[in-house]
Amino acid sequence: MPMLIADIHHVSLNVTETGRALGFYRDLLGLAELERPAFSFGGAWLDAGNGRQIHLIESTSVPADVGQHVAFAVSDLDGAIEVLRAAGCEVSDAKSVGGTAARQAFVLDPDGNRVELHQPAAVE
Repeated sequence: MPMLIADIHHVSLNVTETGRALGFYRDLLGLAELERPAFSFGGAWLDAGNGRQIHLIESTSVPADVGQHVAFAVSDLDGAIEVLRAAGCEVSDAKSVGGTAARQAFVLDPDGNRVELHQPAAVE
């Protein structure tokens, strides 16, 4: 059977307050806000680079953190950790991904959604 999926278009995350979530994803992480249709519920669309998007969906509740997460590639993991910690975020220390040269760290958004910061192994 041929592959039906060509690429990832977007990932949706539930948030309880769109404005507060934009303070994290747009203002702190630097994702640009995109135009969004006038849906009957609050939210925002963000540009995650390379044609991919993050859709914030305003809801009264957010699913419990049981390991699900969205991962963003970063070129300077240590620098990203420093910026987030300076802004008052609790960020895990950087660690190797399964013993490889790739590294990762995790932070929770204001609603408890887990966000991975992933620095791929350097290409030599």
